[in-house]
Amino acid sequence: MFEFSSEQKDEMLAIIRTFPSAKILCLGDVMLDRFVEGDVKRISPESPVPVFTATEDSTVAGGAANVARNIEALGGTCTLMGVVGSDGPAVVLTEALRVGGGITPVLITASDRPTAEKVRFVTKGHHMLRVDREEVKPVDFETGRTILRKFADLVQDHDVVILSDYAKGVLTDDIVKGCIEIANGVGRPVIVDPKSADLARYSGATLISPNSKELEVATGIDCSSEQNAISAAETALTTAKVKSVLVTRGDKGMVLVTPENDAFSIPTFALEVFDVVGAGDTVISVLALAIANGAPLQTSAVLANTAAGIVVGKRGTATISPNELISQIENHAIGVNRKYQPIVLTTDDAVRYSQARKLEGKKVGFTNGVFDVVHPGHISILQFARTNCDYLIVGINSDESVKRLKGPSRPINNESDRATVVGAFGMVDAVTIFGDDTPLELIKAIAPDVLIKGADYEISTVVGSDFVVNSGGQVVLAPLIPNASSTNIIKRAQLGVKQ
Repeated sequence: MFEFSSEQKDEMLAIIRTFPSAKILCLGDVMLDRFVEGDVKRISPESPVPVFTATEDSTVAGGAANVARNIEALGGTCTLMGVVGSDGPAVVLTEALRVGGGITPVLITASDRPTAEKVRFVTKGHHMLRVDREEVKPVDFETGRTILRKFADLVQDHDVVILSDYAKGVLTDDIVKGCIEIANGVGRPVIVDPKSADLARYSGATLISPNSKELEVATGIDCSSEQNAISAAETALTTAKVKSVLVTRGDKGMVLVTPENDAFSIPTFALEVFDVVGAGDTVISVLALAIANGAPLQTSAVLANTAAGIVVGKRGTATISPNELISQIENHAIGVNRKYQPIVLTTDDAVRYSQARKLEGKKVGFTNGVFDVVHPGHISILQFARTNCDYLIVGINSDESVKRLKGPSRPINNESDRATVVGAFGMVDAVTIFGDDTPLELIKAIAPDVLIKGADYEISTVVGSDFVVNSGGQVVLAPLIPNASSTNIIKRAQLGVKQ
């Protein structure tokens, strides 16, 4: 397993702390990603095709808009430029972009094209069908002039420019050339996620980041081996006349090539790959955030690769939080041999984490407790909770809160240790510590879709149940294991009684 030195770890953590000061200008092909979840249990009697029964429908900002979402989720701010139609999806997309407050949409309406929309039909995590609604053609002359004028007005107020090319017609040759010239004229780095096989159209960019398939098409060099990928990147560096090339190679990691240095190879950090949708957006977002604050290019690439390793472990058009990135870095520090590193969040970060997962269309669950001496009853409730949501956040009482509730001799284990233990269970996605006697304010802040407690409660007596239900969520009671209690275990230990 690739490991960071203590110096590398400290450098990357320092870079992440600068993300909130970064201002990114992103121009590209925006779209609306729609996910229809459902079940397939039979074949149609009309023809031999599966019958898809839809159960859930969610929408997420996609394409270049997903780059903006990644920047926002990591704490930066982004001005997003793109082209939409005069239609319903444009309204949905604009509203979705404004939710978090970190994205300023500058969307130009074109009467001759619809807002690009991709509808994915998914069952049990597997994509069955994708339906695209879009008009793939270059934007007209007047729209192009408007884009360049607005771009020129905005660029000086930003640290880095991203051109997110999905080959839908916004980034024409003239617009790409004009934007790069404008950005270079005011000293702003330009990072490009290319789709065109003609990499020379991105001439003058600071960095282009093709994947291995795109680079193979552009150069004619088979990029399956690392050495061939390096050779292809070196060819692209010369033909495209850019300052650097970062090749993303899926589960084989990345390769960075610059004129000044030998090729720099980075192994993958992904522990498990569920979905690669939007992984390139995460890479380019982290690169921009790091470069915005003067981070070295190699370190920026390692950060971006680390982030990609996290996001491919999620389903759908996903983003990651700063704490997830920090946790992954610490998990790969020299001397750490654990495959899983708990994610322990502050309350503010837990709120942002919940909001980010909801924007992905995921169901957020919440449960809470002291978890002083973990026993099978705890495990049972956590397992049950996780089966009722996509992401599970656990609230843990602080030490002072436990003392007030259970007496001065408790807790046995301090809050940090308790959070670490609970967070290390695979069914728990994030842990946060609260200082109140009840988690009511935490529940209101996180606003979970599902609130889970043990069946020793009635729904009406569960703290936060009214808030969750009135907000459109649900309260679920988990079955209990008889006689499983931390208090009983502690008493037996004090008396020297075996179970």
